[in-house]
Amino acid sequence: MFPSAPDRLVLVYVLALSITIALPGGAAAQGSPGDYARAQKLRTTYEALAVDIPGPATAIGQTHRFWYRKTVRGAGQFVIVDADTQQRQAAFDHEKIAASLSRATGSTYKATALPFNTLTFTPDGSAFTVSVEGSPYRCTVADASCRQPETARGGAGFGAGRRRPDEGPLVSPDGKWEALINNFNVAIRQVDTHALTRLGTDGSEGNAYELSSIAWSPDSTKIAAYRVKPGFRRQVHYVESSPEDQLQPKSSSIIYAKPGDVLDVRQPVLFLLDSKRQIVVDNALFPNAYAMSELVWRGDGRAFTFEYNQRGHEIYRIIEVDGATGRARAVISEEPKTFFTYRTANGSLADSGKEFRYDVGDGKEVVWMSERDGWNHLYLYDGVTGSVKNQITRGSWVVRAVQHVDAVKRQIWFSAGGMYPGRDPYFANFYRINFDGSGLTRLTEADANHAVAFTSDMKYYVDTYSRIDVPPVLELRRTDDNALVSTIERGDITELLQAGWKAPEVFVAKGRDGTTDIWGVIIRPGGFDPAKKYPVIENIYAGPQGSFVPKSFSAYNQMQSQAELGFIVVQIDGMGTSNRSKAFHDVAWKNLGDAGFPDRILWHKAVAAKYPSYDITRVGIYGGSAGGQNALGGLLFHPELYKAGIAYAGCHDNRMDKIWWNEQWMGWPIGPQYSASSNVDNAYRLQGDLLLVVGELDTNVDPSSTMQVVNQLIKHNKNFDLLVVPGANHPAGRGNDPTAPYGDHKRFDFFVQHLLGVTPPPWNRTGSTMSTDQVPQQ
Repeated sequence: MFPSAPDRLVLVYVLALSITIALPGGAAAQGSPGDYARAQKLRTTYEALAVDIPGPATAIGQTHRFWYRKTVRGAGQFVIVDADTQQRQAAFDHEKIAASLSRATGSTYKATALPFNTLTFTPDGSAFTVSVEGSPYRCTVADASCRQPETARGGAGFGAGRRRPDEGPLVSPDGKWEALINNFNVAIRQVDTHALTRLGTDGSEGNAYELSSIAWSPDSTKIAAYRVKPGFRRQVHYVESSPEDQLQPKSSSIIYAKPGDVLDVRQPVLFLLDSKRQIVVDNALFPNAYAMSELVWRGDGRAFTFEYNQRGHEIYRIIEVDGATGRARAVISEEPKTFFTYRTANGSLADSGKEFRYDVGDGKEVVWMSERDGWNHLYLYDGVTGSVKNQITRGSWVVRAVQHVDAVKRQIWFSAGGMYPGRDPYFANFYRINFDGSGLTRLTEADANHAVAFTSDMKYYVDTYSRIDVPPVLELRRTDDNALVSTIERGDITELLQAGWKAPEVFVAKGRDGTTDIWGVIIRPGGFDPAKKYPVIENIYAGPQGSFVPKSFSAYNQMQSQAELGFIVVQIDGMGTSNRSKAFHDVAWKNLGDAGFPDRILWHKAVAAKYPSYDITRVGIYGGSAGGQNALGGLLFHPELYKAGIAYAGCHDNRMDKIWWNEQWMGWPIGPQYSASSNVDNAYRLQGDLLLVVGELDTNVDPSSTMQVVNQLIKHNKNFDLLVVPGANHPAGRGNDPTAPYGDHKRFDFFVQHLLGVTPPPWNRTGSTMSTDQVPQQ
């Protein structure tokens, strides 16, 4: 009997699949079932061929031991190395920990695939905590037993007889007094008594003192506290269409502040207990706060300090308030012409804040981070006069983070990027320098991206370094002379290279100013034929909080699976992203719609000029979150280059997204700059092919942001595709979300259809086993 028409169709695809898998890479047609099959299994194939690939090391408490995780053919192992003896051993019994967690959770885990990639050791290394299936577990190394802490199991925790820290009262340093809130005001009482003395009467409902803000002076004679007038509490509402535990939909709401919302007003107040005086601190130096930090007393009680971040982020101050008079002064005032990047400098490429403060000698001096000379550097301030004593670091490079300050030796250990001309300016290297700017010493040698962990006494450090084309190396070194003690691990990619794996190509082109280098990477498909023309797909994320082109080694990157279908896939850091000069970063100021596109377009043109295989007439783009805004922005504002795009969970109008991220870059008050960058207001410009993806329960970016784009596209009679993912949060259809396999399937098919001009396989009839090969995205 001959097969029916649908059966014949299935047979055709099965035969095609078997034939193309047998052919060398690239021999099959672009977008063929064989390409899909290779893309699907690429991650497991590549990771199984990479041996002894270590992650960064972490020091354990006060010991001279470090732990790290390494992968061996895709399996994970946790290792401890002792710096004194250079001995390595398993961090714990993996088999027994897997068995213990299996019993505790009811799931089944293997020793080679434990359900966690990171952990936190106790200071002595005798136990560690991990997160498994969203719950904390504490595991004891000696007996390899794991159990949930009492609080996680709903036990006593802060139950009867115990008080949560935020419920007070707060005991004075001398142990004689308690401070609490009574009838909206600060009150005190002697310990073990009930008689209250209210310190003021200006607190009221809607303008009450905040218990968690109360700060006792070290001598127990003064109290500082905030009186808080609450701002607007905006809510975002959700409907979960398809809950797992019931048939009918569920509704929920969250508090979610957006740009322009009225914020809390915090007023610091000083109480002098001996003289029974209340002093409301004059707010002339902090008139319009986005945020004010906790109140912290100087060690000698002479004053207290807080940090003031002005609404719009154009002024940032360290305020000191005299403990006797209540008079406020600015110890340091940053007033850039654009924005102050107020998040803490942590050295991360992807989330690179630029705020660092270290008080020396109880505030007599301050080590401070600033971009005032156009580059992110360290300064030494006189904390008494508020003047700069000296600039500690200087040059056309950027300090990324401070790892350690030794106030006695007057030395600083820090990471930085861009110090060496001709090298990748995003590579992190580590240094030591004296407070006066002398004695700059390099701690890391290799031309690579470094991550360093120091022991608590700064005797040893482990340097983990790699590049996208060089597997990681772990070196143990002494801090005093930077001498190499031993090489702990060295990744082996011999088999990976023998299998045809190729590292992404680093490509550099000039940006819009004709002088600034723009860095990116190029990923080509297996079996790449330079004589062929390949459409191009850009993976974009242009959030100004960091830079995002990969700099460290990975056997697999999700862009490789996309490339395997017959594309060249690229990623670029254009102007407006971080980790370069202040001018480079400032391009984003009140202009998120720019997204570095003038630089990206020049970069694409430079690649096309060098490589004829790079088909600049067929360029697609995709991204998530801010990258979703960027991806659609590419189609709307630059249709001359971008012909097809996918926007996941995009913050398509910065007035609709979270306040803390959007006002940082777009400023305050709300002005015409918001509309100019809005994909909603500019949706009418759409010319290319578009797929919008959104999770109906996205608590990071309001899903209405995507739906407002949909509304405008419909009003302007534009064709587009929309995927609303039931029950999904921000990573809907990507990353490690459960819906990622379907999202991969849709992304692959979309670009195969619109850039290759090939009809994707009819998955509904042939069956699809597509599974995610992605890694978590921004």
